[in-house]
Amino acid sequence: MAWNSTCPNWLTAMTALEKYYLSIFYGTEFILGILGNTTVVFGYLFCLKNWNSNNVYLFNLSISDLAFLCTLPMLMRSYAKEDWLYGHALCISNRYVLHANLYTSILFLTCVSIDRYLLMKHPFRQHLLQKKEFAILISLAIWVLVTLELLPILNFITSLKMDNNTKCNDYASSGNPKHSLIYSLCLTCTGFLIPLSVMCFFYFKIALFLKKRNRQLTTTQPFEKPLTLVTMAMIIFSVLFTPYHIMRNVRIASRLEGWTLSPCTRDIINVLYIVTRPLAFLNSVINPVFYFLVGDHFREMLINKLRHKFKFLTTIRR
Repeated sequence: MAWNSTCPNWLTAMTALEKYYLSIFYGTEFILGILGNTTVVFGYLFCLKNWNSNNVYLFNLSISDLAFLCTLPMLMRSYAKEDWLYGHALCISNRYVLHANLYTSILFLTCVSIDRYLLMKHPFRQHLLQKKEFAILISLAIWVLVTLELLPILNFITSLKMDNNTKCNDYASSGNPKHSLIYSLCLTCTGFLIPLSVMCFFYFKIALFLKKRNRQLTTTQPFEKPLTLVTMAMIIFSVLFTPYHIMRNVRIASRLEGWTLSPCTRDIINVLYIVTRPLAFLNSVINPVFYFLVGDHFREMLINKLRHKFKFLTTIRR
């Protein structure tokens, strides 16, 4: 009886989280993400003259983030008003772009980590994988791969009419749970676990390289930057993406008819899943940090450009 009495509390918490937590969190991500990523796109388009492979990956990462951020105003309003007003087609495309950002971000960060390792091994960018043209091909391949990888998700997303309101369900709450779980597990493996394993591999390769260099040189300062980058990327993977993928699969599994769970337990699982959702997409706010850490003179060029614009404006006012 005591356990059953807590069910209304979890249901209330789930409703409150969707209405306030998601709308406020997504709103904060939208403001900070737009500021950071538009600054980066401005810097790349107007400040950077000579592009390399790293710049190509980071620029594509910023485009992916901006595409995702443009979907947030609709989500913010729908969660705050508890009503989806934009139709079924926009419901599907909104969820599609959201997941596309997640998995393109993972792959582009993985490419950046590989590029940093190659830069240590080949400082003058002599390796084929470090060529700008090759990076463009890889970036196009990533967009095509993720697009094809996410096509099945279109069959799972649904919008439901409830009383006088319409709800655009998220992927884990839509479609046939049996088929959805199989697809989600495959997506978790190919889109998350494999890139994470690749990133861990190059983390250890960089660490071993630095250890070897440390014996030969009195200082390792120039070589520590790539390790910092890969460490940050791995932290983002672990802290932001892992809870989301775990809870997404658990949420879908909890909807299976063969898994006899109490309504209370299902509510608890859904509450935990809701908490992890905006955290996973916090990467769109954090990603601009990579441009300033590893953007190959990007920070200096951007600051000089802004300083020049500021001087130009002050001269006109005089």
